[in-house]
Amino acid sequence: MSSLPISDYALLSDCRSAALVSRRGSVDWLCFPRFDGPALFGRLLDARAGHFSLCPEGPFDATRRYREQTLVLETTFDTPTGTVVLVDALAMGSHERGHDLGRASPGVLLRHVTCTKGEVTLALELSARPEYGLISPTLRPVDGGVVCRGGAEALLLSSPVPLRLEGADVRATFTLREGQSAGFAAQHHVAWAEPVAPWTQEKIAHRVEDTTETWRSWSDEHQNYEGPWQALVKHSGCVLQGLTFQPTGAIIAAPTTSLPEELGGSRNWDYRYTWMRDASFTLDALWVAACPDEAERYFQFLAEAAQTQLAHGEELQAVFGVGGEHDLTERELGHLDGWRGTSPVRVGNNAWSQRQLDVYGELLCSVHRLGDMLEKLDGTFRRFLVDSADLAAKRWRERDQGIWEVRGEPRHFLHSKLMCWVALDRALQLAERLEAGDRVERWRRERDEVRRVILKDGWNEQVGAFTQSFGSDVLDAAALMIPIVGFLPATDARVRSTVRAITGGLMDPNGLLYRYRMDDGVEGDEGAFLLCTFWLAQVQALAGELEAATVTFTRAASFANDVGLLAEEVDPERREVRGNFPQAFSHVGLVNAAWAICQARAHPGRPLESAQAAPPVG
Repeated sequence: MSSLPISDYALLSDCRSAALVSRRGSVDWLCFPRFDGPALFGRLLDARAGHFSLCPEGPFDATRRYREQTLVLETTFDTPTGTVVLVDALAMGSHERGHDLGRASPGVLLRHVTCTKGEVTLALELSARPEYGLISPTLRPVDGGVVCRGGAEALLLSSPVPLRLEGADVRATFTLREGQSAGFAAQHHVAWAEPVAPWTQEKIAHRVEDTTETWRSWSDEHQNYEGPWQALVKHSGCVLQGLTFQPTGAIIAAPTTSLPEELGGSRNWDYRYTWMRDASFTLDALWVAACPDEAERYFQFLAEAAQTQLAHGEELQAVFGVGGEHDLTERELGHLDGWRGTSPVRVGNNAWSQRQLDVYGELLCSVHRLGDMLEKLDGTFRRFLVDSADLAAKRWRERDQGIWEVRGEPRHFLHSKLMCWVALDRALQLAERLEAGDRVERWRRERDEVRRVILKDGWNEQVGAFTQSFGSDVLDAAALMIPIVGFLPATDARVRSTVRAITGGLMDPNGLLYRYRMDDGVEGDEGAFLLCTFWLAQVQALAGELEAATVTFTRAASFANDVGLLAEEVDPERREVRGNFPQAFSHVGLVNAAWAICQARAHPGRPLESAQAAPPVG
């Protein structure tokens, strides 16, 4: 059973795959060759599912940090006899710079350890377990390392020290003295391909530094935010870029599956896919006008993946595989215990087959925000946007599963109606550039009707708030999006009343917001949502309530771990983070809330119209 806290982990990314490394120097999660590939190391979810540990043999204290402007991790181990620094990275392509980040990632985990004081004896243990721990590989020694082969997967470990082969495991013990280093490279390849050559010590050391420079060159070109919490915002930009699948531009919600929302519960989902909603919000947070490459790739990918659906009058799918796959049917991996024994472990996500009408709004809102790049996209993409607006106009009266993907009966969710209004409002503003003048009258008529219905049926006089769905008295933090998207100003009396109701009814003892409190068709409870708390900070900033916004933001941001990573939720009693990790939506919330507070500080005492100003990071 895996028992380390979720916050104990740090993220590595090569913009194709991701790894999670514990504070003790153990890679407990790694999926090759894609984010959604079968895990090669899966101890995060089951002690038997594989890991790659490298740490001092005896007692030690560990501190860690990311190298500035990168996802290259440095862990410092202090022992009674000396100190070593372990540098971990997923290698980028040789000499990639700026926009090329991840374009030629070779699928190699780099681990380079240097003794900086005294001497330290280290222990290495590599237990590759392909296909989520189903396979114990065969081991074959080669000059300079060992090949682990199981099923369709193979891993070559390059090593400068003698290795012991013990069953399906690789072990080594070695001592470094001050000034000495040792580098290891775990290269993934398919078992039936031509063998790959071990990496030399010089190549490993060079690629660690080259990968560092690759990340920094991306940050130098993309990161221009100057304002409060600058370090957190810029680091969130790196994290969000690290969750981007470079070949298509698809952005995953998180790099893990089945980290639970409740200990012992069943709310364990696979987030290694691209939700149109999450990706659109992420692009908003990443955008800088001079750097449109990521947005262009993603929108072109999306149009190609979904255009045929819209052309045949079908609804826009809410979630896709990072390569454009449509069928993400869930299955359970019964051989895995789950994190702290919380099962089931799921692969796939049935949200792909749900109706989620809000996605039209997130898509068109993001395109409107990033409108300068429309000219660079072809007619297929313009038709895709026109079809999306047409479907929002046609479908907004229908029920759906909503932003939270409830697995009960469909409802008339307020947030879904709101985002249909956004879709039509932004489509009207883009109509000329979309060459859609013939649609304007209908889009305007439907937009105004959606607004009328939301104001009439979305407002609950008894509750004194916009509620989760029409005719409901359930509070939902998603109503905070009303001022964020510009439907009503944050100073509107109904918005202020809704905020008071939400903070009074959905706030946990730590000052964080639940998204809602109701039966949503899934057994068990969940923690407070960091995204929702950042929404609250954003709305408070829009209303000119700068002090309250700062307090709310600081409270939510305090749940970042020691290397600045945010999970999805927080257990209100244990104050431990929960859910898949790190969570893109939480980092998006942090960026947008910080930007809103930055704008509020620039205009003290004056409420802001909405959160639709230019986003802060690229």
